[in-house]
Amino acid sequence: MKFLFIVLFFSCFISCKEKFDTKTYQENKESLAQRESGHPEQFLKISSNGKKNLFGATVVKGKIVNTATVAAYKNARVKMLCYKNGIRVEEHEDVMPDVMKPGTVHNFKIKYRLPKGTDSLALSIMSADAVTDTVSLNK
Repeated sequence: MKFLFIVLFFSCFISCKEKFDTKTYQENKESLAQRESGHPEQFLKISSNGKKNLFGATVVKGKIVNTATVAAYKNARVKMLCYKNGIRVEEHEDVMPDVMKPGTVHNFKIKYRLPKGTDSLALSIMSADAVTDTVSLNK
């Protein structure tokens, strides 16, 4: 019985001693970077709120969160749709030129004169450029 227990103990100990494979880790990291670079709209999340100021312009304050783990983005194209009674009355497009590193939040503020009676806004990320050079990331 003791012999069986000792054999099981050593077999578990030997099987648990697994070596970290840096080659596989690097391949996984590269494939993740390719996926994140190819589909930035899946990894950039936008949220906002808008209200009118004293001069009648609508001020939209929001943030873009980069949920990617490896990829950084710049030149994010944001589309804003304006609705009145459920009907789209106007649309705008803006480009956010700042570099958004992985896991960071980018705050923005936009002012527009929207049509009278606009009751809701919808913002979405259309596209972004993946940053590959390290010089842009260090700025």
